[in-house]
Amino acid sequence: MMQQGIQGQKKQQSDLAIEAHGLVKVFGDNRAVDGVDLSIPTGSIYALLGPNGAGKTTIINVLTTLLKPDGGSAKIFGHDVAKETQVVRQLISVTGQSAAVDERLSATENLTIFGMLLGLSRSQASKRAAELLVEFGLEDAAKRTLEKFSGGMRRRLDLASSLITQAPLVFLDEPTTGLDPRTRIQMWESIRRMVASGSTILLTTQYLDEADQLADRIAVIDHGRVVAEGTPRELKAAVGKATLNLSLADEKEAPEAARIAELEGRLAKGGSVSFKVSEKGGVSVYGLGRFPVTLYLEQWDALLSRASELREFIEANKSRLKTKDQTKR
Repeated sequence: MMQQGIQGQKKQQSDLAIEAHGLVKVFGDNRAVDGVDLSIPTGSIYALLGPNGAGKTTIINVLTTLLKPDGGSAKIFGHDVAKETQVVRQLISVTGQSAAVDERLSATENLTIFGMLLGLSRSQASKRAAELLVEFGLEDAAKRTLEKFSGGMRRRLDLASSLITQAPLVFLDEPTTGLDPRTRIQMWESIRRMVASGSTILLTTQYLDEADQLADRIAVIDHGRVVAEGTPRELKAAVGKATLNLSLADEKEAPEAARIAELEGRLAKGGSVSFKVSEKGGVSVYGLGRFPVTLYLEQWDALLSRASELREFIEANKSRLKTKDQTKR
């Protein structure tokens, strides 16, 4: 009851679910979060988009009080994450990249235990567990131990656990990574239902199509910084069509580049990608106009769903490649 009172009070007091100014987190010489500003309205889906190592999870960990910031400030519904950690934790739920479940227990048992830990009675927790298993399409596996669950089923159960007592603010750290296309779409629908029922969502993702499909606004993260921010439409309009030229430092690599350049890949949402080799041994990649291509030179799987051979060649030969971004607007 106390938690519900705090949630109602804070939602009335603040129109922003998250407000961060100059947020910094340092690990040794690495500024994992480097001056991040965020303003996330209540009732929205906000995506942090970027490759592995960009700082997305570290931002989540600071906002959820798991890490203390080394600079700047952040508030959740008006509460400072560094000074009011206990209140903040009552206003949020977090689904990390790995499933926080007990494989020795059944799906029903896992959800019931989570419910009781969150203050529900056994009967209330059991009832809520049954409802969530139906919502996430797991009712036929309710009594099965998680050792026999697929990766997608575990991920759905993990998301279901975050909805036992639905928090005003839900953090989802790469919720669909590793899932098959059908399960990804099911997860997207579940996320939309969460917002429709009153939650605000902050999710991290490497997938362009996921951010485009789900988010009201997107912050593109690279090396701990917000390098672009806006609605999906605004970001696509700002980037326009782009050409990315990868020039070989050693022209002797041209035959190998030419062989790889014959491959064709596709963006996750159907955008075509073509490759050509110039007379001087350069490789040009066309069709990467959805977001700033330079952010993904080391994270091709976020952009290309099929051209893995090209990605492997580029990653294996970084020291021999000179990169040049030629963006045509």
